[in-house]
Formats: sequence, structure tokens, C-alpha cells
Amino acid sequence: MTSDPLDGRVHFMRRALELARRGCWTTTPNPRVGCVIVQSGQIVGEGWHERAGEPHAEVHALRVAGARARGGTAFVTLEPCSHTGRTPPCADALIEAGIARVVVAMKDPNPRVAGQGLARLRAAGVEVEEGVEVRAAADLNPGFTLRMTEGRPWIRAKLALSLDGKSALGNGVSQWITGVEARTEGHRWRARSCAVATGGGTVRQDDPALTVRAVETARQPQRLVLDPRLETPVTARILTAGGQAWFYCVDPAPSERQRALEAAGGKVVPLPVSNQGRVDLQALVRAWGRLELNEVLLEAGPRLTGALLEAGLVDEVLVFQAPLLLGEGALGAVSWSRPLSSLAQGKVLEVGERRILGQDWLIRARVRRGNETCLPE
Repeated sequence: MTSDPLDGRVHFMRRALELARRGCWTTTPNPRVGCVIVQSGQIVGEGWHERAGEPHAEVHALRVAGARARGGTAFVTLEPCSHTGRTPPCADALIEAGIARVVVAMKDPNPRVAGQGLARLRAAGVEVEEGVEVRAAADLNPGFTLRMTEGRPWIRAKLALSLDGKSALGNGVSQWITGVEARTEGHRWRARSCAVATGGGTVRQDDPALTVRAVETARQPQRLVLDPRLETPVTARILTAGGQAWFYCVDPAPSERQRALEAAGGKVVPLPVSNQGRVDLQALVRAWGRLELNEVLLEAGPRLTGALLEAGLVDEVLVFQAPLLLGEGALGAVSWSRPLSSLAQGKVLEVGERRILGQDWLIRARVRRGNETCLPE
């Protein structure tokens, strides 16, 4: 390790990012943030944000560093906050501790901060550098960034497919296409997500609980059901498995069904109708944003998955593919509103990860928006 922290910027920022990832399952609705305090080329304090309402990463790191923070450098994955929310401003804490230099990976997209934290540091005479490992930092908080800039969460569609691209038999049976290892990985993604979304048809066909069961978790994700006519039975597991379930329907909501679902513990949200006579999907994802959901895992049937893809509202896909052939008559993974007439009309994916899970494969890819990836730089 070098004795000069200026030469170790990437090294120390990567450690801060590693710390930030520890909050992947607990920080919602806040971003995942890590901080490392360096003095004379040595780490003297480090911390990460664990839960909303608790101290931020900078405060944890400063407490560990103590007096050794004075004159040191702080490496932070996200711009220190400048406003008083549930906790005091982190920019002020760094200034009061005598930090001489702050290196940040990316600016905070929250309009309440958005450069003001860096400006406060500079005004106090603290040297500031931006943009170290910015892509990795953005990858860590895609949902927080999207919610702050567009008012909606990052939507990640999960697809469990056969080798020939089928998601279920013609009679709807899909359990289980993939093996135990792939299903366990799917539960890890549920645990990371703020909510799991599906359609009313999937609820009636499969009666899923959509809870995290195969891995340990500090919290259960909320459940979101697009059910235009509120046809979900009150005995559905999505209502009885615990946690909050939200049902999104056309406005006005069928009053008797709304009363029945709410009596069973559900929350009903009527939404406007699109020009096609269906629930407005833009209004749907904005409603999810108002719940302060950063990441939503979509586990839906071909029609809802296809509709959200067509609307440009799916940002990433997780494809779990099994060495299994289901053949003609089985159901595909995505259903478009009309058949495509050229390959150029298909959704282009940028593959970022490939892994073997037992006998299955995981392909993780982002959906392009035009010529760009969905994730802001």
C-alpha cells in the first residue's frame, strides 16, 4: 500500500464501495454508502450506512478514526449530505472533524443535496475531488438514482426459462423449471429488492407468497399486484403470508372488492386508464416511486412483463435458464402487444454477468434505452 493517499484513490474507493455493498439489503429507502478515512496512507476509520434513521457512513467512519481523522482524507461513495433529515448533515461532520480532503465517487442525485454538500465542503476550505469509480458507485444505487431523477424505481424483471425460451407449459405449469441453486439466487434478489411485483393473473394461477424464504433476510419486501378489476381472492397467500400487499386497479375501483381486500389487510390504489383502456403503466411506476421504493423485482407473466418492456419501464433482466426443452405449445417469457416485423424492433440487452448455478445459468443484463444503457453515468 502506498504511503500517499492520492496515489491510492481507486484502492481506497473500492474499499468504500465494498463497505457500501453491506447495506444492499437494509438501507432502503436510503442509498447504499460507504466511507473510508485515510491518514498518511493508512485506513484509520471506515463505516457504511446500515439503516434509514441511523448514522450515515461518514459518521461511523469518523467515530472509528477519532482524532486521527484531522488532516486526513475521506473516501465516500456518494456526496456527503448537506441537509438535516433524520440525521445531521454529513458535510458538517467532516468539516468539524478536520478532514482536509474529500474524494467522492458520484454526486448525490437527491435534489435536496445535488452538489450542495460538495459546495459546503469547498466553502469550508476542504479539498474536494469527484468521479473516482463513478460507474461502480452508480451501479450500486441504480434505483435511488432513478427515483430521484425520474420519480420511479429501478425495475428488474426475473425470467425463469427453458433452453428454448419457454416460461411454462401450455397449461400454465411452471414449477419448477430451474433447480434449487437458481431458486435460492432468486430469493437473494427478492431480499435485496424493496418490493416484488406481479400481475393478478399470476396470483390467481400460481398463488405465490412472493416472500423471501430460501435465504436469511432482515426484512420482507413489499408485494405489488397489478389487478385491474381486483379479482384477487381474499384467501390468496400474497395477503396471508405477512407483510404489506398493494393492489393497483382501474379508477374507480370496484367498491365491494376494494372493501374485501382492505379488510384482508391489502392496500388498494386506483390508477388512471391509458388510451388503450388499461391501467396507465407510467402512473403505476410513479405510484411505486411515491412509496419510496428504489428497486422492484418483477416476477410476472408474459403479458405484464412484455407491457412494461414495451413501455420502456424495465431496466434490467435476470434470466435463469435451465437445460430443459419444452417445445411447441409451451408459453414464452414475453408477450408483445403486436408481433414484431423486424429484428431491429426487439429489445437490446447489454449482458453484464453470466454465472452457472448448479445445472442452470444466470444471465444478468440491462435494457438499452435507444443507444444508451438505462443506468445514468
